Parts: sequence; structure tokens; C-alpha cells
Amino acid sequence: MSLLDLHADPVDLTAALVDIPSVSHDEAAIADAVEDALRTQTSGFEIVRNGAAVLARTNRGLGSRVVLAGHLDTVPIADNVPSRRDGDLLWGCGTVDMKSGDAVFLHLAATIENPAHDLTLVFYDCEEIAAEFNGLGRIEREQPEWLDGDVAILGEPTGGMIEAGCQGTLRVRVTTTGMRAHSARSWLGDNAIHGLGAVLERLARYDPRRVEIDGLEYCEGLSAVRISGGVAGNVVPDEAEVDVNFRFAPDRSTDDAIAHVRDVLGGLPVSIELTDLSPGAMPGLAHPAAASLVSAAGGNVRAKYGWTDVSRFAARGIPAVNFGPGDPNLAHKRDEHVPVEQIRDVAAVLRGYLSAH
Repeated sequence: MSLLDLHADPVDLTAALVDIPSVSHDEAAIADAVEDALRTQTSGFEIVRNGAAVLARTNRGLGSRVVLAGHLDTVPIADNVPSRRDGDLLWGCGTVDMKSGDAVFLHLAATIENPAHDLTLVFYDCEEIAAEFNGLGRIEREQPEWLDGDVAILGEPTGGMIEAGCQGTLRVRVTTTGMRAHSARSWLGDNAIHGLGAVLERLARYDPRRVEIDGLEYCEGLSAVRISGGVAGNVVPDEAEVDVNFRFAPDRSTDDAIAHVRDVLGGLPVSIELTDLSPGAMPGLAHPAAASLVSAAGGNVRAKYGWTDVSRFAARGIPAVNFGPGDPNLAHKRDEHVPVEQIRDVAAVLRGYLSAH
């Protein structure tokens, strides 16, 4: 008997998924359960396995394809597995991020009787850790055709709102240099930590740009996120550094974003090293497939602040949105929980969007 009943209430299916521990790099058991359930409880799907990821798609020739994608992994468990139901709330690791979204996708795959679109389901591993391990990136490299579609929906927690596109992100390491000396004779040295003062002043005075795209407002941010320096309690340091994170609106290219940071810090006696870079994703709401999803959701749409895997689809020219149950502010917390009606509401919206009328 399968561990998962795809025809059950998606709330119960969420609980069943939460009860299968799946911390990043340890998703084999949940991938086995998802694969078995899809093979035994759905019809018309081609199903393949890619490591700890499970891929399924229909090929009914319906003229349009919707990709439903969700990661199976969670952050480390914090005494919050197995799941616990308390009135209108379901508690447990992954209830928000993002096993409730996965449950909705699995439930719909098994229960939609008259689909309006061909479907591709992508359940992947290692989203919660470094990008080099991300299962969606591996699929993109090894089986990119499985990510093709007219629109992609990622079941990340959005509180039942559609969050369109995403910000890009980059980090740079800004380094100042000086001359080491004994702090008792500080005039013989040049304090590199003091040299960071001008950098921090520029960041403190930074006026972030706000830009409207497809009727959604994205607000940028440039922030110091880590600072280090110093040799010993009696030494004037000769090197100090600060890590700066730029969250940029998706209308900027990565080259534009890098150039902007260099412009903001221009003229200062520092070196700037790029340490991390991911492009943003345009919302693409003008695309008919995306527009009809927004209509199905009653027009409840907002800009996505932060970076998600929608960026991978946008880079392939596929409009992509985040849409799932759960408050994203509760993700990764010990008291992670989701309102059960929010799971059912998201399922109902997607059922209406994916079904022929």
C-alpha cells in the first residue's frame, strides 16, 4: 500500500508528506513515495526518476502546457516531525515550505478529470541548500526539455497570493587595505577598518529604486550583510572587508546590476570582488497563460521579494509565478504551520485554472 493517498483531502496528503523526513540530501524516501503514488494512482503520465527528483508529464496534445514544480526537501527538523493537527492549523516541518504546495500538485494530478492543459510535474531535491546541489538545476542541465511549458507555477509559500517574478541578487566583497602598526603608535599605520567608514556611509545614504513592472512594484535594496577585520587587540589592521548584498528589480540585467553597485561605490579606495550572482525574473503577466492564472486567482497578485527558482524558468522565456499555501514568514521556523483552509483554497484555484470548462 502506498504511503500517500493522492485522492485524499490535500490537507491529509500534506500531513503524510510532512511525516516522511526529507532534509536536504536525504530525500530518497519521499521521492520513492511520490514516484510510487504517481505510478499507481494517476493515468496518462509519463514518469521518470532523476536522482532524488521525480518528473511526470502528460502528452494529450492539448495545445498548452503548465509546469507545476516543487521541492521535496526541508531544512533540518526542529522537533517538529511528525505533523500535528490542531483545529484549523497543521503544524510541522515543511507544512509551509513547501509540502503543502507539493500536496496540492499531487492531488490535482490524480483528480483533475478534464484538463485544459497538458501538465508537467517536477518534484526536486536540495533546494534549501547551496545552488550547486539544486535538483532543478541538475534537471535543467540533464533533461532540459522537462522544464518546457507555456507557464510555470512553483508551489512556494505565498499565503495564497500569486507572487510574480522575483528579484535578482548579487553579493560583492568590498576590501580596504592599509598599513599594519602597533596601536600604541597608530600614527605609523593606516587603519583599514576606518577605511570602511566611507563604504558604510554610502550604503547608509543609498536611496533604493522602486520600479513598476506589469502593474507590480519592486523595491531594490543595497545592504551590508557581513563585516570583518582586525588582527589583535594591539594592532592597527591592514585589511578589512564588508559583504554587500544587492537585491535588484528584474528589469535589470546582471551586468547592469554589477555596474550599478560599482557606480554606487565608485571613487572609493577599495577593491570589489563578485562572490554571488543570480538573475531576477520578470513577472510575465501579459502572457495569456499567466494572465488567465491571475484571473482564476481573483486578481490577487503581488511582486515577489526575494529570489526563487522561477528565475530558472524566466531565463528560458517561460512566464513563472510562485503560488502556494502558507505564510513565508513561518518558513524554517520551529513553529512552522499552515491554515488548512488555505491548502484547500489554493487547490480550488488551481483546479479551476487547470480544468476545461
